[in-house]
Amino acid sequence: MIQATDAPERVEVAAPIGQSAEPKVPRVLAVANQKGGVGKTTTAINLGTALAAIGEQVLIVDLDPQGNASTGLGIDRRSRRHSTYDVLIGEASLRDAVLPTAVPRLFIAPSTLDLSGLELQIGQARDRAFRLRNAFVPLNDGRPDAVDFSYVLVDCPPSLNLLTVNAMASANAILVPLQCEFFALEGLSQLIKTVEQVKETLNPRLIIHGIVLTMYDARNNLANQVVADVREFMGRKVYDTIIPRNVRVSEAPSYGKPVLVYDLKCVGSEAYLRLATEIIQREKELRAEAAIAGGLVPEPPPQPGS
Repeated sequence: MIQATDAPERVEVAAPIGQSAEPKVPRVLAVANQKGGVGKTTTAINLGTALAAIGEQVLIVDLDPQGNASTGLGIDRRSRRHSTYDVLIGEASLRDAVLPTAVPRLFIAPSTLDLSGLELQIGQARDRAFRLRNAFVPLNDGRPDAVDFSYVLVDCPPSLNLLTVNAMASANAILVPLQCEFFALEGLSQLIKTVEQVKETLNPRLIIHGIVLTMYDARNNLANQVVADVREFMGRKVYDTIIPRNVRVSEAPSYGKPVLVYDLKCVGSEAYLRLATEIIQREKELRAEAAIAGGLVPEPPPQPGS
């Protein structure tokens, strides 16, 4: 069971006994959708909590100037001595900004409103799209006294601006929360075009990891139609897990807690735990596909009838 701890201060977390000091490269997933109110921050917080609950070391990078991910994890604004703004303008390392949360194995690099002026400040810099990617390079530096993160979740703002481009340029994959509403597919098409542009110009390895349908109400015929349309349009890219509309999920941020801490047994918590399990399984499949593509393992024989 996940348990809350005391209010956070920045600390270096000791690696488990016997852990190698060799730095590991974290998997970076950008939680992105240019539409607001679709559940990006809620998904980042609760997916991060669920991944931490099954033993992963997780860092959430708050790239939204509103700072909802930071507030939703109980990080007081007075404790944000360094923020992702300081990291992106080069005045602090990402490690300097990392704070522990009340959830074991879950950390956050908080944001402040200063991020809203970032584009004006670095918009003419040649490396403006790669500031976050460069910040990730020394993140897992192999020091024996510091934790190595296995997953980084980047909570993007609700727009396709320089902050979102930085997230996409640094990410292995995009995780897209999609609200079960009328204009869902229209917004998804725009996001897919942006991902393709970033892939062609900034980050050739970028993929869409998956689409998670959020705020689903089974009593709503429109929601059921949206689910059917998105699955037909995107196929296997849509996760099997659907996040239901749930009042406990909505209440949790006001208490500075993920819903898995606020109410572990509610349907929203159960859905995010299933989503974390599904993402881990998809990660295994992606690694297997990469190994086959790289010639590291033989391709499996064709199945009968295929």
